[in-house]
Amino acid sequence: MPLLSHKRLNNAADALVVQHFAVRPGESVLISADTRTEPALLDAVGSSVLRAGGKPLIAVAPQIPFQGGLSDPYVSDSLRAAAVASDVWLDFCFPYHAGSGAHDAAMKGGRCRYALLALASAEAFERLYGNVDFGAMMDFNVAFAEYLASKAGQPMRFTCPLGTDVTFTLAEKQPRRARVADAPGMHTVPGTQSFYPVKESVSGTIVIQALFDEYHRALRRPIAIEVEGKIKGFSGGGTEDRPSFDRALRRASGTGDYGYFIHFTCGFHPGTKFTGQNFIEDIRVPGSNAIGMGLPWWEPGGGENHPDGIVYDQTLWLGNEKLAEEGRMVGPAHLMALHDAMTRELG
Repeated sequence: MPLLSHKRLNNAADALVVQHFAVRPGESVLISADTRTEPALLDAVGSSVLRAGGKPLIAVAPQIPFQGGLSDPYVSDSLRAAAVASDVWLDFCFPYHAGSGAHDAAMKGGRCRYALLALASAEAFERLYGNVDFGAMMDFNVAFAEYLASKAGQPMRFTCPLGTDVTFTLAEKQPRRARVADAPGMHTVPGTQSFYPVKESVSGTIVIQALFDEYHRALRRPIAIEVEGKIKGFSGGGTEDRPSFDRALRRASGTGDYGYFIHFTCGFHPGTKFTGQNFIEDIRVPGSNAIGMGLPWWEPGGGENHPDGIVYDQTLWLGNEKLAEEGRMVGPAHLMALHDAMTRELG
């Protein structure tokens, strides 16, 4: 590995371990990976944990075929026991363990700080945690989450150049972003912010250009999804995409129909690039919107391998305020000051 890349990777690892998860001396840190995860990435993160005084355990297993509860038959008792006994669980597996029995046990144990990282590539990890002023990005992400939470009950709309045009009401329950992941619970990679709709209020057409159902890929042909409360149907896509998407929607709904839209997002990470292969990075590209379908994870049966589509270059409104225009953040003014303080760093 070139020396400069090695330095960037170590800087990214320290941003995750020290700045984001505040690993303390003596803490037990589980680093889960699958056989696709690059060894250099695991070595950098494990070394950072050691420098912080933590006790790392790197667990590598075959790639699981599904996320959520559908992965349970493929997850070992050994990993489940380690997760429950860990202070921090850095999960690089993709599909990831969030929503699985092992993840549920760790969350119920009340000890573990779980990171849904789902990254196999050292380069992608460098971009997400190293190619940005991490503190400035967290300042904006926290403020953006608080702003959305303060607007519960307001109407929202987003469009895209390929024909997306959908409206909905922002739900009362909205996800927050912790600047430092120092409390037990589930945490995600910063650089995007989720927001939840009143699911029965979603109406219009959503055109996705990438899809994570049974695997993640850029779509050969976009898929247009029609929604009026529930998802009514979809069209487009390649012949190879339609059967797996149909299966995933019906499986995730819990009732055999197509279910609901359960979350939307707004990506804004200045250090990312579009890959068409890396779901976690692609949904953080500025202007991207990760569209979750099925049931919410907090409802019975929710989170069972729910599919996600991606809309790119979105224009987004909250009430009468335009937040983004074809992917570029434009408001409100108090957030733009924090947004513009984020810088892409390559050193």
